[in-house]
Amino acid sequence: MKSDRLLSILLLLQTRGRVPARELASRLEVSVRTVYRDVEALSAAGVPVYAERGRHGGIALLAGFRTDVTGLTADESRALFILAAEGTHAALGLDAALGSALRKVMAALPEPHRPAAELASRRVLVDATRWRDGPRAAVDLEVLREAVFRDRRLRLRYRHSGQREPRTYTVDPYGLVAKAGVWYLVADRRARPQLFRADRVYAARLLDDPVRRRPGIELADVWEVLLRQVEDWPDGAIDVTVRVRRERLDFFLRVAGPHLAELPPDAGEEEWVVARMTFPVLRAVRQLLGFSDQVEILDPPEARAELLRGARSALELYGEQAPS
Repeated sequence: MKSDRLLSILLLLQTRGRVPARELASRLEVSVRTVYRDVEALSAAGVPVYAERGRHGGIALLAGFRTDVTGLTADESRALFILAAEGTHAALGLDAALGSALRKVMAALPEPHRPAAELASRRVLVDATRWRDGPRAAVDLEVLREAVFRDRRLRLRYRHSGQREPRTYTVDPYGLVAKAGVWYLVADRRARPQLFRADRVYAARLLDDPVRRRPGIELADVWEVLLRQVEDWPDGAIDVTVRVRRERLDFFLRVAGPHLAELPPDAGEEEWVVARMTFPVLRAVRQLLGFSDQVEILDPPEARAELLRGARSALELYGEQAPS
């Protein structure tokens, strides 16, 4: 820990020039006395560092001293400082490590590129969470992360969507994936790829056995296979043609986007816009009930009939409670 702190002090001084001891102590979460002891250790190691007292004093390096780190271009430096939301790193216990890494990178940058890199970090923010995402269960990634980095098998207690009781699985992890703010464990179960949402893991235990991955297969390869399984429509999917009131088109595109086969054409000022959709099964067209009279199914007839059955079921449920 001390050696890492000494390096952090060196890089901060190289980046900032003169820095007050209290600011160094605050950044490194240590006392001012510890900072001065670290400065003495740096000086004893041959680093030309000195302290100046007074209102405008601080700790600084001798003019002209630099560590020998060069080579990044302006675009490369910008790219390094445009990072995902802090929650991603915090979930993995790496938020402190990220801050330390960025300090080291900033100190390593050639002098002309530093302003551009710092500006990029203030002007571009990547937030991986969706709008109005709603509350989520707490996620503990500690054991999952340990299994991934130590190449060990996992025993999971996992609850699938729509099931009340969790099941027990022994899996071989490939890695962790954060997609739209949701963490997933990508693993093989009985040599077949499977996706596990981290917030549905009731318990996880690290096993003594080493992981048994398929030879030559990497995390990106397994993730691509699982993505196709989730996003590709199964055999028997149904194509549906609908018309949407223009005044609700924007809302319709946001909500029903995953089911759109293609974007609807620009229909000028007409009241209705025609769109084509795909649903995995016939019953799934009942999702359109949420649009009330703003969306009408035109074809096929069995989709219209299914939506009508859904509307009648809702009417039976609420009809007895309707005021007279």
